[in-house]
Amino acid sequence: MKKSEWAFVRKKGAAAIGETKRRYILHIDMNAFYCSVHAAEQPELYSGKPTGVAGSVELRKGILVTSSYEARARGVRTGMTVRQAMQLCPDLTIIAPDFDLYRKYSKGFMRIAGNYTPMVEAVSIDECFLDVTGSGQFGTPVEIAETIRSRVKNELSLPCSIGVAPNKLLAKMASDMRKPDAVTVLRRRDVPALLWGKPCQTLYGIGSKTADKLLRLNIRTIGELAAADERMLIDRFGVYGAWMKRAAHGIDDSPVEPLAEAAKSIGHTTTLPADLTQKEQFRRVLLNLADQTTRRLRRHGMMCSTIQITIRDPSMKTITRAAGLAAPTDISEDVYKEACRLMDANWREGDPVRLLGITLQNLSPKQETAVQLDLFTFEETPKRDKLATVMDRLRDKFGEGAVLTAGMLGDDPSSLIRNKKLRGTSLEKDFLRGPQTDDENDY
Repeated sequence: MKKSEWAFVRKKGAAAIGETKRRYILHIDMNAFYCSVHAAEQPELYSGKPTGVAGSVELRKGILVTSSYEARARGVRTGMTVRQAMQLCPDLTIIAPDFDLYRKYSKGFMRIAGNYTPMVEAVSIDECFLDVTGSGQFGTPVEIAETIRSRVKNELSLPCSIGVAPNKLLAKMASDMRKPDAVTVLRRRDVPALLWGKPCQTLYGIGSKTADKLLRLNIRTIGELAAADERMLIDRFGVYGAWMKRAAHGIDDSPVEPLAEAAKSIGHTTTLPADLTQKEQFRRVLLNLADQTTRRLRRHGMMCSTIQITIRDPSMKTITRAAGLAAPTDISEDVYKEACRLMDANWREGDPVRLLGITLQNLSPKQETAVQLDLFTFEETPKRDKLATVMDRLRDKFGEGAVLTAGMLGDDPSSLIRNKKLRGTSLEKDFLRGPQTDDENDY
């Protein structure tokens, strides 16, 4: 459907609901997505059985990325080592990840969602928000949700949970309430009865660290957060404090934002098959991450001014740290050096790391970005640009392994980052952008 047609549809839909400001938001959450995809592809092997996806099938100390509901019923959880999971569930089937396959199915359910509204915001490879306020010709919001759930089930053989609510916050909370394969409605008037008795950390947008800080203020539940003094929350948490109080009342004005053609950031994270503890191990992974993110950055014709790293430990505690660059860049060496500096400043050698990531932020088109050349290195900059262009062309033609620096060689987990079929994370969304994106080379 063309944009002009959608504009008419949304106007007609708004009239059908009385031209009110009330919104109707859906949140689609694909259930145990990776395992469900394998069950859909090979039901004779995986359907109805306890399965898990791990980055390293060979290593029993490999880490589970996700598990099927049959495995979860036996105590298997994301983040466990394969050895731990097998002890709980000896008949667990471990499957190697196939991100080409996951991307194919992700596009499939996003396509179905897009049949009912152009307002589709992809949050990750396995979840999205829909604004169906103007989609009244397809039925009520609940009918639209049921239709989408049924189509995803019948056309893709995948289960999904869908939350229906007046805003994104409550739609996300609703989709988590009943899994798998269900539609749940959550209205603002239901919030006190259904949410106020739950711990603060169960409120979408509040992490464990914030929940701990709230606990020290004797705020344990969402209801207590709703009743807390707003000025005190602002004093302790800034504008985030005001947001938390509104969220505890089920208020959220954030819009559904369809994925723009131009990326606002480019990132890649990798879950490691084994915990890493040594600096040289971290640095090899960061080198490969810097290489792949800047490859994608150059493909988009962009430069970045901020580097962010993501670190997660075996307990799933996650931290992010970011720093601005002295000058915009699209060169992996610059990104790698800053990522290493951030890592050294924020992680103690010897502490185990389960996941690492690099995200390039504050992007700008390269042709429009003014770069002030350093007096001592200005002669080297054109040479580095030319070298990066030549390497990109060689790798585009002959594969990612055609040209590598010495630091990227080896058989450790970071080498998997260059494997297009095996690499990927649930947060990557480049492949969902418009036709200008070269899906084949985005990962």
